[in-house]
Amino acid sequence: MIIGYTSGVFDLFHIGHLNLLRNAKSLCDKLVVGVTTDELVSYKYKKAVIPFEERIEIVRNIKFVDTVIPQDSMDKFEVWQKLKYDVMFVGDDWFQNERWEQYELQFKEVGVKIIYFPYTKSTSSTLLNETLLKLRK
Repeated sequence: MIIGYTSGVFDLFHIGHLNLLRNAKSLCDKLVVGVTTDELVSYKYKKAVIPFEERIEIVRNIKFVDTVIPQDSMDKFEVWQKLKYDVMFVGDDWFQNERWEQYELQFKEVGVKIIYFPYTKSTSSTLLNETLLKLRK
């Protein structure tokens, strides 16, 4: 059985989120998804529009998702030590990012593959937030 893992804030759920989850599930038998807690979102001096409890419930009910867990740490290796997943999925906007290059080295040692999916450029939570702010002015 191949266990896959991905994580995200999943705020203002949109087609990019769905694409990530659909593509990830197509490459594993069981997909575990970490949903970022409100406390962890705030480390970037940001605030999710949708509260954590609602975001985790939305993701839990996506048919491509088998298990949902709170993501309360940015340390992906720490999560692997608990779950022992085989493959991790992430958007290609993180490809060749210094932190993710370190993860690649770390995960290679334990046999975990990182797969980068194309980022959905047409829609993002940041773009949706900016649009809503403009509409409210």
